[in-house]
Amino acid sequence: MLKPKMEKLFNEQINKELYSAYLYQSMAAYFESINLPGFAHWMDSQCQEEQVHAMKMYRYVNERGGRVILEAIDKPQSKWDSPIAVAEHVYEHECYVTELINKLYDAAIEVSDHASKQFLNWFVEEQVEEESSADEIVQKLRLIDGNGHGLMMVDREMAVRLLISPEIAGHTVEE
Repeated sequence: MLKPKMEKLFNEQINKELYSAYLYQSMAAYFESINLPGFAHWMDSQCQEEQVHAMKMYRYVNERGGRVILEAIDKPQSKWDSPIAVAEHVYEHECYVTELINKLYDAAIEVSDHASKQFLNWFVEEQVEEESSADEIVQKLRLIDGNGHGLMMVDREMAVRLLISPEIAGHTVEE
């Protein structure tokens, strides 16, 4: 059975994961508006990935006998000064999510919830990948310094990103 403290924290994290999806969809809309479809595709994929994360936690709470309570999702930012500003925002946001996952993990240690610790290991590893991926894009955009040709090359690169479902990656959504 999921302890009340963990149930509350998981519910808060589900909300944050859904907010992340909402934020990334807003970023996709921004990229569409400035005719960067590859970047829009990247953010669409990020949005889908965050929804998968939220549902993974949703199912976990239910499996452990907890109750998911969905709260309002904050309105995301919708304007940025440049593609690099968006990429930097993504990186900062992923660092923030890492802090949230770490706090959830710390709480699982505090209340001796070994099942939640085991469950959260996947998210800890995922956040290493998320931060690295976002930082790589920031570094590429800084390297080209807003150069139109370089920006178009990175945009084409972003267009081919595939969303690997947890089932394909060897993880089921229920894991």
